[in-house]
Amino acid sequence: MVSARDVTKDPAGPVASLFVSTPPPAHVLAAFGAGGVPPERLPGGRGLAYRCGDIVFKPVDNTAEASWIASTFEQLRISGIRVARPVRSSDGRWVVAGWSAERFVSGRVEPRYNEIIETSLILHEALAGVANPRYLRDRSDLYSWADRLAWGELVADRRTLGDGHGARLFDELALGRKPVDLPGQLVHGDMFGNVLFAGSAPPAVIDMTPYWRPAVFSAAVIAVDALSWGGAQTELLLEWRHLPEWPQMLLRALLFRLAVSLSHPRSTPESLVEMLTATEIIRPFLD
Repeated sequence: MVSARDVTKDPAGPVASLFVSTPPPAHVLAAFGAGGVPPERLPGGRGLAYRCGDIVFKPVDNTAEASWIASTFEQLRISGIRVARPVRSSDGRWVVAGWSAERFVSGRVEPRYNEIIETSLILHEALAGVANPRYLRDRSDLYSWADRLAWGELVADRRTLGDGHGARLFDELALGRKPVDLPGQLVHGDMFGNVLFAGSAPPAVIDMTPYWRPAVFSAAVIAVDALSWGGAQTELLLEWRHLPEWPQMLLRALLFRLAVSLSHPRSTPESLVEMLTATEIIRPFLD
């Protein structure tokens, strides 16, 4: 199998990568049954993922989250798409010495945004019955903060968003939030750049980034990311306007990405300009 996990932008608010990457140690490779083959660093994934044979290793920030995601996807059966299946260690653990493992899936990132949104809808139909894990409610990282801020569950902190044009724009957009009557569920909040295509094979979903929001929110984040950093046109927004509460989902997705871009310590001036430009383009579609 040949893969090109080559996300050229970080859709979580494309930022300059300052990570120093080292491969998983030998005892971790052995624990997951991948010894004997030198680890190969993979593009994308912030440069932290390594392939060893048919197994991909990634460092884990939150062991409870990584273990819960692995357990959920181990049991998930979906028709029409592929998912990266988690791998257990020889003693049954999902995480060993800060590393998780999953089966390698072939493919590369391509700007097929309608198909990525279609993939999102299929994935989230399968995830609809998954229970809300407690750890999601307890997370306090920047992305969880930005998510809650976008949904009006927190008040914007001027020290974090700043007092420039972007912060003022955030405040203006937030005034347009209206209540939505859609059920929350487990969603992949970062599918732009995490769906791989390989010839006629079904698209493959990798690198689950979990949130608890309406399923359509994931599609809206994909659309916002595609216009911000993927070169998509506004026709993409029109193509999916039949989805429930689409303008409000777009608004929250835009607020989410804007909050990250304004607050992330590694945001670049270029990526912020791209985000602000896309915001003005998307704004007329929020009514």
